[in-house]
Amino acid sequence: MHSGKRFGAREFINWTRRSIYVLTLLSAIPTFLYFFGWKFLSVPWQPIAIMGTAVAFIVGFKNNASYSRLWEARQIYGAIINDSRSFGYILRDSLNLKNPHIVKEMFLRHYAWLTALRFQLREPRAWENMNTAQFDEYAKKYDVPEKLTKLEDELKKYLSGSELQYILSKKNRATQLMAAQSKELSEAYEKGEINDFQWIQINQQLVKFTDHQGKAERIKNFPYPRNFSSITTYLLLLFIVFVPFGLLKEFDKLGDGTMVEGWTLWFNIPFSLLVTWCFHTLDSVGEASVNPFEGSPNDVPITQISRTIEIDMRDMLDENDLPPAITPKNNIVL
Repeated sequence: MHSGKRFGAREFINWTRRSIYVLTLLSAIPTFLYFFGWKFLSVPWQPIAIMGTAVAFIVGFKNNASYSRLWEARQIYGAIINDSRSFGYILRDSLNLKNPHIVKEMFLRHYAWLTALRFQLREPRAWENMNTAQFDEYAKKYDVPEKLTKLEDELKKYLSGSELQYILSKKNRATQLMAAQSKELSEAYEKGEINDFQWIQINQQLVKFTDHQGKAERIKNFPYPRNFSSITTYLLLLFIVFVPFGLLKEFDKLGDGTMVEGWTLWFNIPFSLLVTWCFHTLDSVGEASVNPFEGSPNDVPITQISRTIEIDMRDMLDENDLPPAITPKNNIVL
């Protein structure tokens, strides 16, 4: 997540500079050919304007869907924060007097669940954008914690050796950690360490965590529909290619009867670049937000949120050696 006031203009232009090079070339080629006599290259601007309207609608639809995915992901992790706090004090107040060891163990296992979940959500998918040059270059400005460490090393902080090996042998580690929480809770209930009401309360929190995990996995594993994504790309490409051809005659006539007659044609290059850059950049912004867990500067900061939850829950147990909060690097926090 970008934590600054805004992306700087220089930063934004640098991020889109590859597309600027290509768009400039696409604007310059027809302009030079027209200047050297290829007048037939000029096409009426009206059909291109109609195409631009369609492109604006579909790019706007894509950006709206991308923002919805991003906001839903943030809501999911907001719910995880609240439910983790509730889980912490309900568990502490229900079991701490009778079996503080179990309370400590279940707290640690919850940190492990948060860790396993964020590692799973950071796993790359074929449709994600972080492997493209535009996004990969910007990613050098910050660190993705899940790429710098291994899940096994992180889970060692919270799990015993035998449980660690058991969890690592499973495909969905986060699910199995929540299942272990349920098993531990059931054993405490059978021993009479918690009553019926407490068992129901704590179990309801576990069900909520499973629900939150499933919602996050749904966003992670189901991309923005490929048919919508593809048609947006194709229509945008057609529009970008045809815009310079539609403006040739208009800019050529602009200087008629003035001292710059014959030279206003060259305005076609910067103005075509400006129009096509706006549309292409709007599409790129949508692409930057459509996968909210991949580790881009526009994603939900799930690592920071997980650390905040751990600090809050350790504080509930009056622990003194709290882990440090995660701070932004170059205005980026993940």
